[in-house]
Amino acid sequence: MSVLEEIAAVAEEAALWRRDLHRRPELLYALDETAAFVAGKLRAFGLDEVATGVGGSGVVGVLRGRPGGRAVALRADMDALPIEEITGAPWASETPGAMHACGHDGHTATLLAAARRLAATRDFTGSVVFVFQPAEEGGAGARAMIDDGLFERFPVDEIYGLHNLPGLPVGRFAVRPGAIMASTDRFYLDILGRGGHAARPHETVDPILAGAHVVTALQSIAARNADPLASAVVSVTTFHAGNTDNVIPQAARLSGTVRALDGAVRAELEASVGRIATATAAAFGAEARLAYERGYPVTVNHASPAARVGDVVESLFGSAAIDRAAPPMMAAEDFSFYLEKVPGAYFFMGNGPSAGLHHPAYDFDDAAIAPGAAVWTALARASLAANG
Repeated sequence: MSVLEEIAAVAEEAALWRRDLHRRPELLYALDETAAFVAGKLRAFGLDEVATGVGGSGVVGVLRGRPGGRAVALRADMDALPIEEITGAPWASETPGAMHACGHDGHTATLLAAARRLAATRDFTGSVVFVFQPAEEGGAGARAMIDDGLFERFPVDEIYGLHNLPGLPVGRFAVRPGAIMASTDRFYLDILGRGGHAARPHETVDPILAGAHVVTALQSIAARNADPLASAVVSVTTFHAGNTDNVIPQAARLSGTVRALDGAVRAELEASVGRIATATAAAFGAEARLAYERGYPVTVNHASPAARVGDVVESLFGSAAIDRAAPPMMAAEDFSFYLEKVPGAYFFMGNGPSAGLHHPAYDFDDAAIAPGAAVWTALARASLAANG
């Protein structure tokens, strides 16, 4: 029986699991129902070990095949987003203000389908570790699982993760060696001036004027401080100051995001934000106080695992189904934390012409479960059969 035939038998039921999860979305680490659902399925499939509460609310299942060999981890994220759903689907969210707007319900169901099939056959040497992670959406759940001893308790030779991609046809996949997702950092700038009556601006130090010039100056970083061949984003996304029209305020607050596809560029951007904000504010007699928060690192695929993803997809669906040189994205992923510890790869699977990720009209396409689970199943076997 081919992998595709194996998965076809489970994909229809997995779509029902996905819809159940979609109806009851949970946020960040508060995944009581979702984690219990996943753990219950893994136990029902007969996995050798099921651990809960890893990294707060993560679930890890271990499936052992023939003795010896390697271990490979496959990861799915479980958390939803604080968005009000507008799809009108029969399985729409029943939780006000929360929905699976990024497809993590589909990721979870797809990996569960693969776990069920691999557990039924156990036709491999080594172990498959299924990692169901909380808090990918800004909560760094991957780091929490690592800090909780994920790789010490469940040592693996490789790790893989996937994400659905609207616009890419169902049954198509994309990967690349090297950087595939950006780092993401946040900055908060307080521009401190001297307030006063708007009719006497010469007696003030206007933080709004200084802040406006800071915004403009920060745009020069990507244009003049970063290598033109390197990807860099510096965006001011909030600007708050003042309460009334006849008072120049004492202070203004700006915040924004900084993104890069290279660790060295990331460090340069951080230094430039502080240097330019401080000097620009000072030119107007104001003071800039910077709080800079590093978020997810660059997601960097290892060459051999990325090639393995391409080979597996090609073996199942043909060369037209895989883009091995997909353009990187400036969005971020906490799968990057795993890849700093263990070789592996992160890749995309098509979700067809759906609404975009994080949109209130988004929904995961259940037709993607079968090809996704087939790739997971074949990838686990291929990784375990590899020499390293």
